[in-house]
Amino acid sequence: MNSIGAAFQPHASGGTGPKQGSIPSLKLNDGNEIPLSGFRHLDGAESYGNEKELGIAIKKSGVPRSELFVTTKVWAAPKSVKASFDASLKRLGLDYVDLYLLHWPQIARSPQQLQEFWAEMEAIKESGRAKSIGVSNFLQEHFETILETAKVTPAINQIEFHPYLQRGTLLDFHRQHGIATAAYGPLTPITKASPGPVDDIYVALGRKYGVTDSDIGLRWIIDQGIVAVTTSSNEQRVQGFLKKIPGFKLTPSEVKEISELGKQKHFRAFFNDIYGADDRR
Repeated sequence: MNSIGAAFQPHASGGTGPKQGSIPSLKLNDGNEIPLSGFRHLDGAESYGNEKELGIAIKKSGVPRSELFVTTKVWAAPKSVKASFDASLKRLGLDYVDLYLLHWPQIARSPQQLQEFWAEMEAIKESGRAKSIGVSNFLQEHFETILETAKVTPAINQIEFHPYLQRGTLLDFHRQHGIATAAYGPLTPITKASPGPVDDIYVALGRKYGVTDSDIGLRWIIDQGIVAVTTSSNEQRVQGFLKKIPGFKLTPSEVKEISELGKQKHFRAFFNDIYGADDRR
């Protein structure tokens, strides 16, 4: 997965929006930033099986390491989080990553083990080999568990988020604790859940701004202060994102209208074996 933009807020816990034509970087709660490098935000994971391939691509690109933002994630920790992290760095061929995430809370068998895993994450950050640490697929209850003992608050939570899965009060919890949100599957209403109630407004706004419905879907994410994480194997589409996304901005009323229409339908693309059919968290 690749991040094609960052939040409009200069800080995860609040701030002012951008001027039209820009997508500034997102400052995390530890002071680090996700840089504005479009598809230079490289999102990998142990479970994706793409770390070795990603490392090769980084070397072949010729792009200085300092201009890349590399994320990876731990899916399972048979020995320890540190052992999994060491293996990930080796596959990537890197000395450090910009962001390291616990990929899902079910990595732990108990609340105590989840706290222990987070302590290992804190040690990895302290070592300097991960500039920032965070989580993925966490609910409020999982945060409450690790925050009981945490010395470092997670910088970000990467979750499935789109108009048909707006996650209830979870984003409010993020804001209250200075935790940034990253959205994977942001184009689900177009790619997996169409037809649906946002189809028409995506098309209408696309005509208004001279962009595609996908551009509208991504801008709806970005204009709420959320990092958009998406994938594409189509180079022309990638170039279109990079050209068009910074060139327009949805109005607050347009963002709100999409949100309200999205609430008319519930659709979850991932982890349906864990969540109930009408669980909107």
